[in-house]
Amino acid sequence: MDFIFLPIQLFITLGLLWALSRAFLRFKDGGISLGGLLFWFAVWSAAIFTVFYPGFTTYLAKLLGIGRGADVVLYASVIILFYLVFRTHVLLENIRNDITKIIRQIALQEKKK
Repeated sequence: MDFIFLPIQLFITLGLLWALSRAFLRFKDGGISLGGLLFWFAVWSAAIFTVFYPGFTTYLAKLLGIGRGADVVLYASVIILFYLVFRTHVLLENIRNDITKIIRQIALQEKKK
């Protein structure tokens, strides 16, 4: 793994550090849990690592039997996105169920009046 510095690495790293700072701020204001902060810290840190050591993705690809390093990044991104969509779906279903319960309670209270 040779270290290669390109100007685009600076811009990508700044963007990733900005995303990491947003996760930290959401944690501070209670928007995400410690587990969420650790998850996003791992994601953004891994991205920063691969920006500076792009050869690592090729090494990982060969280790996993995948053709190119870019494919490893793409596959991992798709898996993470599907997981996040699943979590969002579960969260929305829970909110929908909570709203239904609240509306039922309000309707029963209104009927008693």
